[in-house]
Amino acid sequence: MFLEKDGTREGRIEVICGSMFSGKTEELIRRMKRAKIARQKVEIFKPKIDVRYSETDVVSHDEHSIQSTPVESPQNILLLVGDVQVVGIDEAQFFDDGLVDVCNQLADNGIRVIVAGLDMDFMGKPFGPIPKLMAVAEDVTKVHAVCVHCGALAQFSHRLAKTDKLVLLGETDSYEPLCRKCYRKAVEENDLKLY
Repeated sequence: MFLEKDGTREGRIEVICGSMFSGKTEELIRRMKRAKIARQKVEIFKPKIDVRYSETDVVSHDEHSIQSTPVESPQNILLLVGDVQVVGIDEAQFFDDGLVDVCNQLADNGIRVIVAGLDMDFMGKPFGPIPKLMAVAEDVTKVHAVCVHCGALAQFSHRLAKTDKLVLLGETDSYEPLCRKCYRKAVEENDLKLY
């Protein structure tokens, strides 16, 4: 917890972003568990539509989990946050841009806000509120997966499923992490538009 000179809590926004399978949720869970060890009051939220592993818990791909509260919209977070010191938000790309105002309001009220989400969609374009959150955050951590084709650092989430829907919940059957070179090749082979 960060304190101002007058003893009040200093709020802040931390963003953890990257491609699918890069460890974003794992890092969010790690930071939240450390806050709990430090005896800080924490609350974790996720979009109600994310039911891949659990309807209520935030679960990483390697099956680490932490209890969370599913919400329909970012504004619900303000109603449910209560008296906490740390707020975690997973899969933030699925929320609308109102999340930026919610995070700023929480931080302005002395709360540490940790947000995890995809920074780019399957077409390599900025995804949801994450780019705006990166701009206003005190700390941004970009994590990388490993390219499943060549082993280089991967920052792109290549969609394997044949659909143009922007939101498609999925795992390794629907997405694979790729480096820039392998992503460009895969996109050209599938005749998709880049960026």
